[in-house]
Amino acid sequence: MITITRLFGIMFCVVFTNSVCAQQPKTSLSGSIHSYKPQLVTKGIDIPWGMAWLDEKTILVSDRKGELRVISNGILLHEKVTGLPELRAQGQGGLLDVAVDPNYNENGLIYFSYSGLEGEGEGAHTSVMRAKLQDFKLTEQAVIFDAGPNSIKGQHFGSRLSFDKQGYLYISSGDRGNRDVNPQRLDRDAGKIHRINSDGSIPKDNPFIAQKDANSSVYSFGHRNPQGMAMHPVTGDIWTHEHGPKGGDEINIIQPGANYGWPVISFGVNYSGSSFTDLTEKEGMQQPAWYWVPSIAPSGMTFVNGDIYPDWKGKILVGSLKFAYLVALELDGNKVLSQEILFPGIGRVRNVVQGADGYIYVATDGAGIFKIVPSK
Repeated sequence: MITITRLFGIMFCVVFTNSVCAQQPKTSLSGSIHSYKPQLVTKGIDIPWGMAWLDEKTILVSDRKGELRVISNGILLHEKVTGLPELRAQGQGGLLDVAVDPNYNENGLIYFSYSGLEGEGEGAHTSVMRAKLQDFKLTEQAVIFDAGPNSIKGQHFGSRLSFDKQGYLYISSGDRGNRDVNPQRLDRDAGKIHRINSDGSIPKDNPFIAQKDANSSVYSFGHRNPQGMAMHPVTGDIWTHEHGPKGGDEINIIQPGANYGWPVISFGVNYSGSSFTDLTEKEGMQQPAWYWVPSIAPSGMTFVNGDIYPDWKGKILVGSLKFAYLVALELDGNKVLSQEILFPGIGRVRNVVQGADGYIYVATDGAGIFKIVPSK
């Protein structure tokens, strides 16, 4: 049950602090949705978790079941990439995100996250491998990150990858279904955002590098299951979103050493409807830039820039697995002002990315990968 204190806190937030808290979504089709339409690129990938561009015509796509595929000139090539590591494709685990090095044209490096077996203990956890791709074969493979300890649970791997302007690699790791231990303990990798160098070494200015009871790759903590992450193209800040339980999905701006509160504070409840905390805020813990009640099950996240989408320029696009639509979030600096629902019924959105060609691509479970194009 939601207590009176908790209910009042939510009502106060909605009425008085809309710049921080979620508003009711706009469900009508506004003018901007009529300016663009989804154009099917390809089907044939069951759960297209990650998308990364090698050039303006070539896309690497990870299928969660454990396949790395190539789309060239809008065609899904039959041949699959070989040389992937052993992984555990179970529950929410499998082959997850994929990213290219900021200097890919010079070094040819790609990165992908997966439910790896490298860590200590039985089961799997979030791992990251770096490699090169030659003729559909991965070469020079090196595991540069493996979270621990492993778990036999099949949920909450997090697993988005993003580079910042300095070339640091950020990795999201979910709480692995152990909310009472992992997110708030700095000696556990689960429930964290990690920051590493591209070779797996640790940046010297990471916030907990000198703390004996903390893992040095940890950059922020108190996260549940972040499945969206992107760098703001102007400020260079790393933004994430994460799944709440029943309600309380969040968007956060990641700050070094910050505690994002899970599960001490939350705007959500247990899936049964019972409450696990009466707190929506606490001193020393970050408030989200935005949250959703009810949950939309967010997955994938991209900032829109360039001139192809004047109606969306400067906004964030987020995919919804639960409701099968996109959400466009209006920003004023670091404040999220409002949201708009786009393309209802497009499919369970697993990822949304602005590609190297400037177009928005939307990957859905089973329905295909779509390119958003002007309708006129």
